[in-house]
Amino acid sequence: MSKTKLKKYLSELKKKQLEAQVLDLYERFPEVKTYYDFAFNPKEDKLVQTAKEKIYKEYFPQTRRRPKARRSVAQKYIKHFLTLGVDPALTADVMLFNLETAQDFARIRPPSQAAFYKSMHVSFKQAAAHCAFYGLLPSLSDRLTAVAERAEELGWMNADRFRDTMGEWQ
Repeated sequence: MSKTKLKKYLSELKKKQLEAQVLDLYERFPEVKTYYDFAFNPKEDKLVQTAKEKIYKEYFPQTRRRPKARRSVAQKYIKHFLTLGVDPALTADVMLFNLETAQDFARIRPPSQAAFYKSMHVSFKQAAAHCAFYGLLPSLSDRLTAVAERAEELGWMNADRFRDTMGEWQ
């Protein structure tokens, strides 16, 4: 169904019918419930804190299990934040927290897979692009620069790409 047809259909509904459909969507689809829960009670700080805790545990588990160090965990939260419309500065904070935590992990246990370094660079590019798009570079350029410099200090095989990415956004 096209957007135009949907608008026409919705305009033909009575208020009670429209309310019933929205309530049905709310009950059937968890994404709709999540959206309305956030829209009417945006606890952004709590969402950010939860995301940071999960990201940290991915690299530094509180139990004896091995760290998984998956970028996908952070990406899931970042995508969720973008979908909900969380404040861009808070989203950027989570993006940079993920990079900083991954670097703390790599300092202790340097990953052997090239995929780790490549994925961290992709995350860095996304964070820099996000900051540039929302005008956050002046306030977050220190953290971005620190991530790029730390990649070099840690001897990451793609540290020059981090530097190049910083050059693109400065």
